[in-house]
Amino acid sequence: MAELKQVAVIGAGNMGAGIAQKTAQEGLDVVLIDLKEEFVKKGLDNIASLLDQGVERKIFSPEQKAQTLSRIKGSAELKDAAQADLVIEAVFEDLQVKSGLFAQLNKVCKPEAVLATNTSSFKVTDLAAASDRPDRFVGLHFFYHPAKNRLLEVVPGKETSPQALALARKYSAITSKTDIETADAPGFAVNRFFVPWLNESVRILREGLADIPTIDAAAKEAFQIGMGPFELMNITGIPIAYHSTQTLGQELGAFYQTCPLLAKQAGEGLWDLSGTVDEAKKSSVAGRLLSVVFMIACQLVEEGVATMTDTDIGAKVGLRWRVGPFELMNLVGVDQAYDLVAALVKNWPGMKMPRLLEERKKAGQPFDLRYVTLKVEDGVGWITFNRPEAMNALNPVVVPQLDECIDQAWDDPAVKALVLQGKGKAFVAGADIIFFVNSIKKDDFKSIYDFTSFGHEVLKKLERPEKPTIAKLDGLSLGGGSEVALACQTIVTTEKGLMGFPETGLGIYPAMGGTQRTTRRIGPNLTKYLVLTGKSLGGRTLVDVGLAEYFIPSAEVDERIKELVASGEMITKFDKTQPDLSGPLAEAANLFQDPNALENMLKGSTTGELAAKVAKTLSYKAPVALKFANRLIDEGLNLDLDEALATELVNLETIFGTEDALEGLSKMGRGRPEYKGR
Repeated sequence: MAELKQVAVIGAGNMGAGIAQKTAQEGLDVVLIDLKEEFVKKGLDNIASLLDQGVERKIFSPEQKAQTLSRIKGSAELKDAAQADLVIEAVFEDLQVKSGLFAQLNKVCKPEAVLATNTSSFKVTDLAAASDRPDRFVGLHFFYHPAKNRLLEVVPGKETSPQALALARKYSAITSKTDIETADAPGFAVNRFFVPWLNESVRILREGLADIPTIDAAAKEAFQIGMGPFELMNITGIPIAYHSTQTLGQELGAFYQTCPLLAKQAGEGLWDLSGTVDEAKKSSVAGRLLSVVFMIACQLVEEGVATMTDTDIGAKVGLRWRVGPFELMNLVGVDQAYDLVAALVKNWPGMKMPRLLEERKKAGQPFDLRYVTLKVEDGVGWITFNRPEAMNALNPVVVPQLDECIDQAWDDPAVKALVLQGKGKAFVAGADIIFFVNSIKKDDFKSIYDFTSFGHEVLKKLERPEKPTIAKLDGLSLGGGSEVALACQTIVTTEKGLMGFPETGLGIYPAMGGTQRTTRRIGPNLTKYLVLTGKSLGGRTLVDVGLAEYFIPSAEVDERIKELVASGEMITKFDKTQPDLSGPLAEAANLFQDPNALENMLKGSTTGELAAKVAKTLSYKAPVALKFANRLIDEGLNLDLDEALATELVNLETIFGTEDALEGLSKMGRGRPEYKGR
């Protein structure tokens, strides 16, 4: 794959500056180019202002801000894109302007450079033709604000080469974007259903079916979102919604054409959001809005524009909807979804019921949504956790799908090694807390036990010696995610990799191998420090302490993993002895040499500055969970692995039955729990 060291962004407006900022934040050099120095200066000032806000909110350190700005060069000369490996166009939506720009870039840029467009209105293939390098051209559709919104639609044109597409995905991975691939079709994936959703809300208003407060309230309730369509248009800009409907209407026909009231309002200012909600009308409004999204989502899949999974990810990551269109259809029920779409189709001559929805209704089954996938390339099976909006959390749907993918990989002779990875910013950030809370409230501890016990059996498959299994930590790995990684034979971490066990701060203990596999890698003392305090380790430190075998920079990780697999000489956890620690972590581990260390710290009977700090950290954890975790680590030392793992299951109902477990799990992310030790 081609190197990716420098990126050029053409256009220093809000989108271009945001793209440049995010690119530089993630370690790539950027040149931000516009027609005039004043435009460039304004773009750079906007970047600096956003970074200042990030420093104030403690998202960035002052040093990170300085490093980001140092990677960005401003220019009013197109020739300064000459050495860029990837050039991203982010100028205003004018076909002639964009085509002319790409014709110029083709002359300026080095032959191997890939050109990309951020267009939301035009065909990628048409712009690729203007560039005279259609094989090295791709669509990269960012969502506002590109420095914050993680979604990236990757859109190949008709002649886009696999190499150019690979570079686009590499850029996405380096910049921590969640990419979905879509066909080169009007609206791509997300705008194809989102823009008509806005347009339909205005149609409902124009028809007098309901007023704006009622429409917004119905939409928020039906789609489980924070803002309704009219409030959203006021924030993002009514002219943007208007122009988007114009583009889709020209391409796709009557149903997509702009509602006259939207065209009128685009020139008159903001929508008036005042008024009271008419509860009696909310159901019919919700039905109209749901029907539009359901119909178009099915069309996207039938036409091959996007998969069901990517359509849902687009809604959840790009639009920040809690659930995607296909998840929504499963929630309301396929029969009801069918009836809603049937009512819509009836009102639009020439519109047909999507075959996909018709087949689901006939089968009487919900849509089969895949959150874990297996893809085999050049002898490597890549298993991907694909719930980026939920940080790939494990639940009773995800773990069986992981099991299926592992079995498929074992049975496929083409798979020589298996790599587990996560989509988005996390590998796997633990188990689904909502599942635990709901089960506890229903006194359904059997579900928790069955889920955890099954998880044990699935993870044991990753330790089978027939084929190498590799965890690629290119993001957060917490709780259950760390346990998945530790079950693999080899762990590869990047600078983004982070491993931790937050369970004792949630009122529970690691129960899928966290207290046992960790001990076998790094010894009981450091395991106690990490598991009991919840401290996380990242990057090279994971290799230094023995929790990972390799550190590889994120930009190189996939290629290096392929090389390691091909060499047949990969180091595994079975090949290693526990490393000799030094420095602060050695001191922390030494605190737990005393079998009574935890008890003394909880009583406040400690000496030394470090011991006092650790004791203070432990004071915020659930006492019962701490004692269980400490005991499990001790008990497992003299047992073989299977027997040791079984000890984690023995007291599962007891720990999840404590008041502290419900308190800690319910409070996650919403303030510090108040533990009572029972």
